[in-house]
Amino acid sequence: MGEDTESPKINHTFLRDYVTEADVISTVEFNQTGDLLATGDKGGRVVIFQRETESKGEPEELGETVDSGEYNVYSTFQSHEPDFDYLKSLEIEEKINKIRWLPQQNAAHFLLSTNAKDKTIKLWKVSERDKRPEGYNLKDEEGRLKDMTTITSLQVPVLKPTDLMVEVRPRRVFSNGHTYHVNSISVNSDGATYLSADDLRINMWHLDITDRSFNIVDIKPANMEDLTEVITAAEFHPHHCHLFVYSSSKGLRLCDMRASALCDRHTKLFEEPEDPGSRSFFSEIISSVSDVKFSHSGRYLLTRDYLTAKVWDLNMDKGPVETYQVHEYLRSKLCSLYENDCIFDKFECVWNSSDSVIMTGAYNSFFRMFDRETGRGVTLEAWRESSKPRAVLRTRRVYTGGKRRRGDVGVDSLDFTKKILHMAWHPSENIIAIAATNNLYIFQDRVNPETQGQ
Repeated sequence: MGEDTESPKINHTFLRDYVTEADVISTVEFNQTGDLLATGDKGGRVVIFQRETESKGEPEELGETVDSGEYNVYSTFQSHEPDFDYLKSLEIEEKINKIRWLPQQNAAHFLLSTNAKDKTIKLWKVSERDKRPEGYNLKDEEGRLKDMTTITSLQVPVLKPTDLMVEVRPRRVFSNGHTYHVNSISVNSDGATYLSADDLRINMWHLDITDRSFNIVDIKPANMEDLTEVITAAEFHPHHCHLFVYSSSKGLRLCDMRASALCDRHTKLFEEPEDPGSRSFFSEIISSVSDVKFSHSGRYLLTRDYLTAKVWDLNMDKGPVETYQVHEYLRSKLCSLYENDCIFDKFECVWNSSDSVIMTGAYNSFFRMFDRETGRGVTLEAWRESSKPRAVLRTRRVYTGGKRRRGDVGVDSLDFTKKILHMAWHPSENIIAIAATNNLYIFQDRVNPETQGQ
């Protein structure tokens, strides 16, 4: 693969010195404007970052302009708590599995968060308050009720400026909709409904109704011994509220809710014919789709399996139109990856704002970008030494044979505990957020990646 002469610059980095399992970031999501970025972790916490409108830094050299738009912590709150299922004698983890922002309708922001194991979805309202009422008739300045006999006149309360406060309040809790672990939530383009998917079922919810949902996909067999596939991800079409896609261990299915209320019969099945000569014990595991994303235009689907990222055209269901090898060098190590359970890692994939570049994660704190026009890819590294603002990201290469360059990393030297599973791309600008275990990296690329031959 060709390497770039220039690399993305680090916009901001959030590092934690002490690593605990609860600190591991489990989801990353920009809102529709990109001004807010939410992360969830295995400890059940949601951290929201806000983009500053103006840079507070000074130019490093005379005549140099400093990029504005650094992200700083805006609010932190506990979304889910650990629990215990006494009937099944199982601990319920507080891990945040997915976060999805709702389209903004007013000054407040709303987001959905879900926990896989307690099978609940929560709607949160995030709002600001920079004024407070003063001059109550029945209360004193400290909020205590006055003696009614001392009130001799009436006054009109007034709003006075105060320090900015960010309030996060739970608005609704959607529960009792799933029997199995929730793996996906997706907000519909109608702004009123959303879907949630578990291993065997997909439900559609109305945002105003918490006690019931409508089952739109059910692949649970009458006899669980006949189970041959599970749902891995689901997403609504970005423009058509009646279309959605879901991935399973056997392929992709596009469903149209206009055809049937229960979408057991798909509209299109996207699958790639398997080469019988290359089939092995691991074939079914590595071909299982771990993530699916509609392009912003709505014409294409981006999927990620263990070794590859693929682009599918909605009008062509016989096979992917583009296939990108993410880390083909791991094919020879599938046995050891199976033994340490890494082969079951679920990598996410994302589009850039123009659908011209795709990004997905790998091991050793590496992540990959591919330019769809040229087909070329680049490997970049998220590492602690790059934590200084606007430092240059390193392009890396995994050595698999031939001439070894300085800085190449051998396949046997890869650290499989440092994995990039979760990431997000700004909806309109060239800014990416990378979750590297317990660290969040926000990178801003000053050079358009389409021109770099990535």
